[in-house]
Amino acid sequence: MFVIGIDAGGTKTVCQLADRDGRVLAESRGPGANLQHAGEVEAERVLHQVIADVSSRVAEPPTVVCLGMAGVDREADQATARAILFRVAPHSRMVVVNDALIALEAGLPGAPGVVIIAGTGSIAYGRNREGRAARAGGWGYLLGDEGSGYWLGRQALRAVVRSADGRGPHTQLTARVLAHFGVARSQDLVREIYRGTFEPATVAAIAPQVEAAAAEGDETALYLIDTGARELGLAALSVCHMLRLSHGPVILAGGMFKAAPRMRQRVAAHLTGRWPGMVVTQLLGEPATGAVSLALTAASDVLMLPTYLDE
Repeated sequence: MFVIGIDAGGTKTVCQLADRDGRVLAESRGPGANLQHAGEVEAERVLHQVIADVSSRVAEPPTVVCLGMAGVDREADQATARAILFRVAPHSRMVVVNDALIALEAGLPGAPGVVIIAGTGSIAYGRNREGRAARAGGWGYLLGDEGSGYWLGRQALRAVVRSADGRGPHTQLTARVLAHFGVARSQDLVREIYRGTFEPATVAAIAPQVEAAAAEGDETALYLIDTGARELGLAALSVCHMLRLSHGPVILAGGMFKAAPRMRQRVAAHLTGRWPGMVVTQLLGEPATGAVSLALTAASDVLMLPTYLDE
């Protein structure tokens, strides 16, 4: 028996094939397959590619495919994701869950706790011992996603153009952002951002420049990271309150926490400052391992997914 676990993010997709003991036998990576960012056609193309890649290593189809993807706890997106999996893995049972759940499962297998994901987007998600779940954030880049790569990149762009206008302070972000896009003047950013190839990941790619400027002591960059960290911490605390998890634990997952150590440190400081004794750790492995774990549980017919408090 084999299972597949997939983490389909806004920037990258990780697919793992595992045996009945949970040993990962093969892994395939592709670009982002998030429905909101990539669209249905591109998401299906990527998922077909990575599933076919790992499935070619074994002689039988996987028993279960578990897909973790942002937004699929909304009915319409759930239906779309299931339809895609039915087309690309028709001989397998399917489990479709929010990507936050697989990250939590990867960090705290079967246990209560909260995960903060900060990648292209952001969300805080948790579950308690009673099998109930809650979330805060995850509203997408137009409505929220504070502390995410997109949010931090957009705030950096705004700081640069405000500085160019004289409406904001001088910041080292200007030189870094201009170099990132390969342009000479702040005015040239208009063409780079609005020229029709814009994607949220394009703006999220600026986030490491904010971390670098903050490491040099730039006050604007330091302020942006602290603001984003505070928002992520507030989202996690909200979930803790809803689920009555007084001391977490809290797992930090996503590319932002790997690319921006200062963001990771500030989130932990905000959380422990508000709730002394809270345990905050970073997820070092791939969230896809959480999808593998859920797939194995489903294959044993004992999978009980958490239900939201408002359901």
